[in-house]
Amino acid sequence: MLADAFMLLHTDLPREAPGSDDTTREALRRLRPLLPAAPEVLDLGCGPGRQTLVLAEELATRVTAVDLHAPFLARLEAEAAARGLGHLVRTRCADFGALEEAPGSVDLLWSEGAIYLLGWAEGLRRWRPLLRPGGLMAVTEATWLTGSPPDKAAAFWREAYPTMGTIASNGAAARAAGFEVLDTFVLPESAWWDEYYAPLRARIESLRARAREDALLATAIAETEREISLYSRHGSSYGYVFYLLQSRGPGSSGALP
Repeated sequence: MLADAFMLLHTDLPREAPGSDDTTREALRRLRPLLPAAPEVLDLGCGPGRQTLVLAEELATRVTAVDLHAPFLARLEAEAAARGLGHLVRTRCADFGALEEAPGSVDLLWSEGAIYLLGWAEGLRRWRPLLRPGGLMAVTEATWLTGSPPDKAAAFWREAYPTMGTIASNGAAARAAGFEVLDTFVLPESAWWDEYYAPLRARIESLRARAREDALLATAIAETEREISLYSRHGSSYGYVFYLLQSRGPGSSGALP
């Protein structure tokens, strides 16, 4: 299956989407004044868990990391133990679109590069009930940064993620789902090139010989190289955006200090 070829291509990558420890810390810095002393934190679609480790380290509180791919969770557990954070990181192999957490049990819901699997509006609809009144959500989402993207970028994302929105449209959807939009910021290009595409390119080269005998892997590599090439030419028209949201309800402040 082509999906298996893509999973092989992504094995042992530090991240499954653009991001960085610095951008995770920046989002947390902006939200921290609104958090309780020992928040209940849920990281959905955690992948290998780079952001999970940052959250556990910075907040010194337990973080529950959820993903459907068990090898990602095993890798996260090993890294957490190596960093002395094993007691703070709890993993769960589960579908983040159908969680069993009690409603209103989470103070901070985090998700980097994963909500697109549900779609922006649908993800917010499913996840908001997990938050306590005034609870916080930090989510990165692929987003148009212009209303008139180049034709090639528009065609690519029309196929890859047809519901991709703008900052304005995603903000409107968040408000319709019962959130206040506290802040947004665009991830820098380094979050794509240094943290995501550079390791991915190295992985491609390590599999290049194998792909000569594996048509599905060759297809996965070609599609990935097409994506990287597109970003190199048209990356200014789209990017990942951190959306910092607060569930409306008793105790919500509606603004960052």
